[in-house]
Amino acid sequence: MNIVLRVAGRGEGVTDDGRHIAFAAPGDTVTDDGFVTPGPHHATPPCRHFPECGGCQLQHLDDASWSDFLGDRISYALAAQGLETEVRVPSLSPPRTRRRASLHFDPAGRLGFSIEKSHQLVDLTECHVLAPELFALLRPLKRLLLSFRAKRRLDLQLTIADQGVDVLVTGVAPEGLAAHEAITAFAQGHGVARIAFDEGYGAETRWEPDAATMTLGQVPVPLPPGAFLQATREGEAALVAAVREAVGDTRVAADLFSGLGTFALALPGRVYAAEGNRDAILALKAGAGRAQRAVFADHRDLYRRPLTVAELDRFDAIVLDPPRAGAREQAEALAACAVPRIAYVSCNPSSFARDAKMLCEGGYRLDWVQPVGQFRWSTHVELAARFSR
Repeated sequence: MNIVLRVAGRGEGVTDDGRHIAFAAPGDTVTDDGFVTPGPHHATPPCRHFPECGGCQLQHLDDASWSDFLGDRISYALAAQGLETEVRVPSLSPPRTRRRASLHFDPAGRLGFSIEKSHQLVDLTECHVLAPELFALLRPLKRLLLSFRAKRRLDLQLTIADQGVDVLVTGVAPEGLAAHEAITAFAQGHGVARIAFDEGYGAETRWEPDAATMTLGQVPVPLPPGAFLQATREGEAALVAAVREAVGDTRVAADLFSGLGTFALALPGRVYAAEGNRDAILALKAGAGRAQRAVFADHRDLYRRPLTVAELDRFDAIVLDPPRAGAREQAEALAACAVPRIAYVSCNPSSFARDAKMLCEGGYRLDWVQPVGQFRWSTHVELAARFSR
């Protein structure tokens, strides 16, 4: 009889003799033939689709063990780079709070997440991670998509905007009067903020009675179809609070990989915001301009043209929020600059730890890391960290 000690990066329980056991929680006991006896941290999965649905991997964990898993992922990634620091108690988003989700629809009429390690879909009849506003649209959206008689799999992105749910359908561009009437009836009947379709040539909006916006830092920002946002409001609030703590009352800051301005619009003083996605940076520029916020929005590919040391040294603080690949090129310049405070937001502990090592080798101190679990019951880890010199 062996005891499960922790949860590995892909969600398996790891026993004291080194075995990896699927769907085992810390404190479970495992016999030699693999039979699992639930322990004190083994929760009853609330959803009938678990574990088939790939939307969740960890519904068998209680909040305490999921929280430990998030912290451990970060600590192990840092240790692999020879680093350690204070890893704070994770901030966990509650169930049914996902305001942004990517789903799929197939010609057979299934609408949902992919089965784990498969292209087949789970036809969702319940979901404990989606916000109720999103889940309520699934059945009527399925009826609409079936009417188009699409012959291939479609990708959907649903986002809760200020005006309601924003829907982007990729893989079809329905034509004809019947399709137009069906789209209008669906949108009107369910209070949709916008519905757009993209067959590969860019999103074409078919319904948007009022311009869709997302309020960030009390500023309504135009919302491009399919734009990136933090997955939950709770997760966004936790990351913003950590970033504000990290940079302090800065006079002039830079927000690199700024997106729509989640952090730029939450910072005091003047802000330089750089972003490679043209639609996102134009939206930030428009929103900040209308609100008369001191944000200079720059369309800049930070992988091809990272800020130089001379440019970085103009700022009191830097906020860095790169994609999963991290920011190796920008981190190299940051390591050589004299900026006193850096707030690094990441969705990948491994690339974060790699960049953190460069910063620390350049003379920065990693003060703390704040884990954020906004992808409920997922192995996905978000974090915000402070570096100082």
